[in-house]
Order: sequence, then structure tokens, then C-alpha cells
Amino acid sequence: MAAQHADPFAQYKAAQREAWASFLPVEVITTIPAAKLIKFAQVSSGQTVLDVACGTGVVAVTAARRGATVSGLDLSPVLLERARYNVDLAGVTVDFAEGDAEALAYPDASFDVVLSQFGHIFAPRPQVALSEMLRVLKVGGRLAFSSWPPEHFPGRMFTLLADYSPPPAGTAPPAPPASWGDPTTVRERLGAAVVDLTFGRGTLTGPALSLTHFRVAQEKTIGPLGKIVESLENDAAKLAKFRAEFEAMASEAYDDNAMRMPFLMTRATKA
Repeated sequence: MAAQHADPFAQYKAAQREAWASFLPVEVITTIPAAKLIKFAQVSSGQTVLDVACGTGVVAVTAARRGATVSGLDLSPVLLERARYNVDLAGVTVDFAEGDAEALAYPDASFDVVLSQFGHIFAPRPQVALSEMLRVLKVGGRLAFSSWPPEHFPGRMFTLLADYSPPPAGTAPPAPPASWGDPTTVRERLGAAVVDLTFGRGTLTGPALSLTHFRVAQEKTIGPLGKIVESLENDAAKLAKFRAEFEAMASEAYDDNAMRMPFLMTRATKA
């Protein structure tokens, strides 16, 4: 298991743990991408699977319904409570645990497949999270994850949020989540640790009656976004500027009462 040591991002992770508790209503639009990731990862019956930063368990449940033996890990106890509800409703079994993508509480070479859907990308140190995901993966096992490309709305949104968020005190800024959506960066990070690196694409589609409807919903459910809005409540001009930037950016992905958000899927085999 990972060595125990003082975590310079402990305060940052505590804030993330609290912020993402509001994500529950968004799970419905992540269920179809979850099925795409499971197919892309070639999950099959009898495999052992870990869902890193599993959130409400949509990927974990989908894998379990295929007959895999599944574990899921997330920082947020609120999201894990919903994940357990989803498991019970689906009539499957998943072993959920509260934990950190940068310090996975599993022995080396425990899993045939390690997955993450828009989750591990928020770990502040990509190489730490990646080394942990590879550590618990068997040689010849598959690593697969979905991420937001930096050139499309979700990736650009998280870059905007970073512009309005001060970095954690005493540490370097967390790595941009959208860096995981750049194939060149992914190739560099994975390096010689993997073979058979493959990319796929998909699009997450969410209904929105107007751009303002979408923004308000996002402010209520995307924790880091909500925290920024809260921090700007006493600065009306800056809040208005932030919201205008957000809606202008979102308008590029909005058409026919829907937000269409392209994502990248990565699959590789541990060497």
C-alpha cells in the first residue's frame, strides 16, 4: 500500500470532499457515459474492478451488472451513501469505501481493471494518483478513464474556476483537471508503464431550458463552482462578470435546449 506521509493537499481535499457533496442531481446525465466507459474498458463477468473517485456509483453499478466483482472509492461520504442506494436498487453488490485517489487502500495488483469517470482528474497531483491506480492494477490489466478535453466547455469551465480560486496555501496549484483530456499529456504521463494505449470519444448531453437555467443548476450541483459563487456574494460586480463569462463559454456548447459536452476516453494495458 502507499506509504503514509503528511499530505500537503489535505486542506484542499477536505474542501473538495465538502464541495462535491452537492453533485447528486447530476448523476442522471452521467449514466450513459458510464456505460460507454464500461464498454470501452471491455469489462466482463468475473473480473475484479476498481472505480476510483466513484461518486454516486454509476460506473461501479454498471460494471457490477456485467458480472464483475467491483470496489468503489470516493472522498465524499454523501456521494457514497447515494452509491450504496443505487447498488441496492440495482440488485447488485459493490464494496464501497471512503478514501483518496492519491492513497488507495488496496494491496498491489488487486484488480483486473481500474476505472475512473471524470473523477481521478481532480486529484491535485496527477503522477501520484496515476502511480496509485497502476500500483493496484495487475500486470496485463486495463486502466480506463473518461476526462474533459481542455478545448471544450467542461474543460474550459474548470480552467475558469481555477482563475477565480486561490491555490491552497503553501503548495503549488493543483494540476488542471482538463490536462487529463489532452492525449499528448496522457501519453507523457503514462509513458512506458503501459502498452496498447487507445483513445475514444463520446459526448455527454444534458437538457437545459436556457443558458441561465443551466448556470443556476451548475451552481447548485458542481461544488467548486458553488464555492466560487458563495465567495463572490459580497462583490456584485465581480460575481456578475464571472457569471457572464460562464454563460458566454457555455453558449458554445448549447443548442436545441441541450448542452453537448464532448469527452475523451483513455484505455491502456499495464506493462
